[in-house]
Amino acid sequence: MNETWLERTGVPLESNVILLLWSLTVSAYPLGGLTGALVAGPMAIMLGRKMSLLLNNVFVIIAAVLSGFSRMAKSFEMIMLSRFFTGVNAGVSMNIQPMYLAESAPKKLRGAVALTSASFTALGLVLGQVVGLRELLGGEESWPFLLASNAVPALIQLTALPWFPESPRYLLIDRGDKESCISALRKLRGNSDLSAELEEMLAEQAAVKGQRAKNPWELFRNPALRWQVVSIVVLSSAMQLCGNDSMYFYAAYVFQEAGIPQDKIPYVVIGTGSCELITSVTCNMIIDYAGRRPLLLGGYIFMAGWAIVFMVALSQQTQISWMPYLSMACIFAYILSFGIGPAGVTGVLPTEVFDQMSRPAAYMICGSLLWFNLFLVGTAFPFIVKSLAHFCYVPFLVVCVCTALYVGFFLPETKGKSFLEISEEFKKRNFKAQTRAGFYKGPEEIKSTVL
Repeated sequence: MNETWLERTGVPLESNVILLLWSLTVSAYPLGGLTGALVAGPMAIMLGRKMSLLLNNVFVIIAAVLSGFSRMAKSFEMIMLSRFFTGVNAGVSMNIQPMYLAESAPKKLRGAVALTSASFTALGLVLGQVVGLRELLGGEESWPFLLASNAVPALIQLTALPWFPESPRYLLIDRGDKESCISALRKLRGNSDLSAELEEMLAEQAAVKGQRAKNPWELFRNPALRWQVVSIVVLSSAMQLCGNDSMYFYAAYVFQEAGIPQDKIPYVVIGTGSCELITSVTCNMIIDYAGRRPLLLGGYIFMAGWAIVFMVALSQQTQISWMPYLSMACIFAYILSFGIGPAGVTGVLPTEVFDQMSRPAAYMICGSLLWFNLFLVGTAFPFIVKSLAHFCYVPFLVVCVCTALYVGFFLPETKGKSFLEISEEFKKRNFKAQTRAGFYKGPEEIKSTVL
């Protein structure tokens, strides 16, 4: 940035201006993600799930072109715009992908299919760490190609996705096109008997007949959706406020203290991303057997435990020779705990706990909270470290404990249930107070009796 500005004006930038420009560049990604999350709902409703995903690739291709030519154009502003458009792409895809996958999957495999989105996100993280090595595209001359490499997955999706059908539920319930729904189901299920699944979809269609797609603020005002909204607000917020991303902040420092040579640390950091990938794939395989609640509950309980051990290890880092190794083990264990439950299950739940008319708005809420909290943690964490030093994980510990308590006491299991069955279960919770109150009609009846 400073070199570019110096070439343009002949005057170097002041240090505080460089810091501001760097902060804006970093913040452009979550800001784009928030924008993408807000437009994902209307896109999913108006264009459909499949067409929205296809159109979304335009954003990342624009980003790749901007970053790829930024060095040639000597423009750091192009990198800022590139990060913004990359964030928009991520915000849209992280909302619509799990929605599309879960709506297209059979009931018994819904969790595993929807969770593939999280698995491939973890794979992307690892590939980014590998490609970013200095020997590949992480060198001084090749970084524009590294930033532009995110166009590769977009091109793969643009080639493959047109051959896949639209979400059968979207076709039947949103569009009212039963023939296209049956055609899509046949493409997805082959020669399997579709009668039971189609009957379930028709029942869901009848349940929302006459309704239109809801807006996010309507979900907050609707008493019939109270516990669903509370659940996704708690879990989506905890996803970023649990401190998993902050572990990557500490990784290089802890590895250095453990005696790993500076030039070898990038290779060890790949191990952190690999942990998340391994546990995400493991979660993918067991989610429809273990259920959603045990994975979420176990993940947050283990993260709370490892947060305590990590803080103790950090505080004793210079006093006890083997503490840096314990700190290093804590980083891997924390990321493993996050990957086995919260990383994947959180993205699946909005599809399962909301009906077809509320689902896009629910994902708008989830996505907005996720990106806002990512920005909040990224901004606040350096100040938390400065204020709390070795005990900087106390806020994250509190979040993990509170989330585990909420999951344990209030979140119902959704494994193996139809969308209609899940809606009925939440309906009982939402109107439990009214139901209890309904039993006290005796006094009114007595009052109206003439003696």
